[in-house]
Amino acid sequence: MSEIPVPDAEAATGVFVEHRELLFGVVYNMLGSVADTEDVLQDTWLSWSRRGAGGIDNPRAYLVRIAVNHALQRRAVVSRRRETYVGPWLPEPLVADEDGADDPALRTESVSLAMLVVLESLSPLERAVFVLHEVFGYAHTEIAGILDRTPAAVRQVAHRARAHVHARRPLYEAHPRVRREATERFVRAALGGNIAELMEILAPDVTVWTDGGGNRKPSALRPVHGRDKAVRLLTGYAKRGAGRGARQGGAGAQAPGLELRYRRVNGDDAAVLFQDEAPYAVIVLDLTPEGDRVSALFVVSNPDKLTHVQKEEA
Repeated sequence: MSEIPVPDAEAATGVFVEHRELLFGVVYNMLGSVADTEDVLQDTWLSWSRRGAGGIDNPRAYLVRIAVNHALQRRAVVSRRRETYVGPWLPEPLVADEDGADDPALRTESVSLAMLVVLESLSPLERAVFVLHEVFGYAHTEIAGILDRTPAAVRQVAHRARAHVHARRPLYEAHPRVRREATERFVRAALGGNIAELMEILAPDVTVWTDGGGNRKPSALRPVHGRDKAVRLLTGYAKRGAGRGARQGGAGAQAPGLELRYRRVNGDDAAVLFQDEAPYAVIVLDLTPEGDRVSALFVVSNPDKLTHVQKEEA
């Protein structure tokens, strides 16, 4: 009787570690959650370690196939969880360290937080195809092999997903300097309760998303549309926080009871607020094509989504 070959654990581990950043990027862009991504990578590792690297011509393609299919299965769990989520759901932000020495996860390809919000409107299959093709550059024939579909079917899904995304988000990215200046200007106005300045920088049709997950108050239970409502919401927050006393953050802006740092979030300049030593909120702006006004504002304050954010001394 011939012996069953035992997978080479050391070789399997080495191959998995080599491709882990790629796998994290693919899965995170499909799910928008670091915790769920880590769970999927654990499942991927278990499937891979049982199989081993022996006899596989293209380990990278094989690992991506495993990870994508585990991520598609995970989407069902995520969707059920969203049904009972309190208030708007926003993706978990990837926040770089203050000195720029970011986590390995941040070195992978990742779309902006605003784009991740748009991707939430796609079906799981559409999102997988969009991420693999548009973000990671996989050919339709490669995606067909990963998803067990024909290239023609994948092209159809890709066309549908791309049209949907481009209809909701124009192909425009603000220059980093423009984004940083707009972020600083907005933060000064919002934390200072400057109504005139807020009216100037917010677009008339701005939408404000505040994700506290029921764990942070105050937090709006649904997106707020329109400049007037957005200004009332933001100045209300500033007034409620004014009684806690102001401290200077690392960027020199007054923050009521909070400290401010400017960080890279999903590759874009953004603001991070800390209360004592704990992260309080991540604020990400999306700008109009002209780059002069805020078209969307995303505020992630749910503590469960900020566990990876660390504060460094200025």
